[in-house]
Amino acid sequence: MSFAPTDDTITIDQLTRDPYSVYRRLRAEAPVVRVKSIGRTLLTKAADTRAVKDNPALFSNNDPNTPMKRAFQAHTLMRKDGAEHMRERMAMMPTFSPVNLKTIWGPAYEKHAAAYLDRLPRNEVVELFSTLAGPLAARILAEILGIPDATDEEMQFWSQALIDGAGNFGYADEPFKRVDGCHDAMNAMVESRVPLLKAEPDQSALSVMINADDPIEFSQVLANLKIAIGGGINEPRDSLLTVLFGLLTNPDQLEEIKRSGNWSAAFEEGLRWVAPIQASSRCANEDTQIRGIDIAKGEIIMTAQASANHDEELFEDGDKFNALRPKTTHQSFGSGPHHCMGTHLARLTIGKIMLPMIFERFPDMQLVEPEKVVWWGFGFRGPLSLPVRLN
Repeated sequence: MSFAPTDDTITIDQLTRDPYSVYRRLRAEAPVVRVKSIGRTLLTKAADTRAVKDNPALFSNNDPNTPMKRAFQAHTLMRKDGAEHMRERMAMMPTFSPVNLKTIWGPAYEKHAAAYLDRLPRNEVVELFSTLAGPLAARILAEILGIPDATDEEMQFWSQALIDGAGNFGYADEPFKRVDGCHDAMNAMVESRVPLLKAEPDQSALSVMINADDPIEFSQVLANLKIAIGGGINEPRDSLLTVLFGLLTNPDQLEEIKRSGNWSAAFEEGLRWVAPIQASSRCANEDTQIRGIDIAKGEIIMTAQASANHDEELFEDGDKFNALRPKTTHQSFGSGPHHCMGTHLARLTIGKIMLPMIFERFPDMQLVEPEKVVWWGFGFRGPLSLPVRLN
C-alpha cells in the first residue's frame, strides 16, 4: 500500500499569508499530501480536485470534522449529499432563476451600484473594501435573501464571523466565540420577516422557502440563509477587489478590456487568479486511490481550488493576472452537485454591471501603493483593503 506523505512543516499561518508558494511546491513535489496542521489530505492538482468534486458517490460532502458545523450551529446543505442536499438547494433556487436575475436582481444591483458610486469622494484616496465592495455586496444580498432591514454593517459583521468560524481549521476559540454571538441576532432578523412575507410573498429566498408547497424545516431555512450570508458577501466583495487590483496593476490589459468591452473575461480571470473560496473538504466513502496514493474510507480530503487554478498543466504563468488569456477555465465556482448557486448572479452583477460602470465613472482611477495591499486567508481569501484615487 502507498500512503500519502505527511508534511508537518506547513503551518496554517503560512497558508493564510501566502498559500500560493506552498501550493506551487506541492504541485511539483507532493500533489497528494497529508498536511498535519489542517488534519487533512490536501490535493493541489486541477485534475484531482475536479475529479473529487465531480464524484459525490465516492467523495461525500459530509465532512464530520468540519468547523462549519460548529460555526453555523447546524448541519447545512453544504455538508449534505444526494436527495437531502438537493431538496434544500432547490428550496432556494427559484430566487436565482434567469427571469428573476434579469427582471429583479440585476436592476436592483444596478440601482444600488450607482448610488454607492455616487457617494464616493472624488480627487482623494478612497478605500474601496469598506466604502464600496463590502457594503454594496451586503445591500443586494439583504434584498435577495428577504431581510432588507438588516444594515450593511450587520450583514458584513455576520458574514465575516460566519466565514471566520467556517474556516477555523485550527479550532481556535475566538472565531467560534465571535460567531456564537451572532446567531440570536440573525435568527431574530429572519423571524421578524416571516409574517410579512407570508402576507405579501415576493421572490426573495426567505419568501420562496417559507411559501413553498412543501417547505423545508424552518431550522434548515435559517441554515440556508446563513450559508448565503457567509458566502454571499465575501465572494462578490473579494472578486471585485481582486479584478480591480489586477486591472489597475496591468494598465495595458485594462486598456484592451476597455476597448473590447470584454469585462466578463477580466472577471473570470480575477476569480481564477485569487479564488475567493480557496479550498473545500470531502470525506471518502470507501477505500480508493488518487495518483496511486491509497485513500482510506473516512479520510478527509481537502481540494485546493486555489492551487488548481494555477496548475501549470492548464495555465502558463498561472501566478500572474492576465485578463487577455485565450481561455480562463477555473474551479472557483466549484463543480458537481455543489456548484455555487450564485454563479450567474455574480457573473451578472460584477462582470456585466459593476466593472464597466466603475470604469465609466472613473476612467482614470489609480491604485495607491499597490505593494502595501495585504492579501489574507486560507479557506477564504481576498485583499484586506484597496486604496484608490478616483479622478
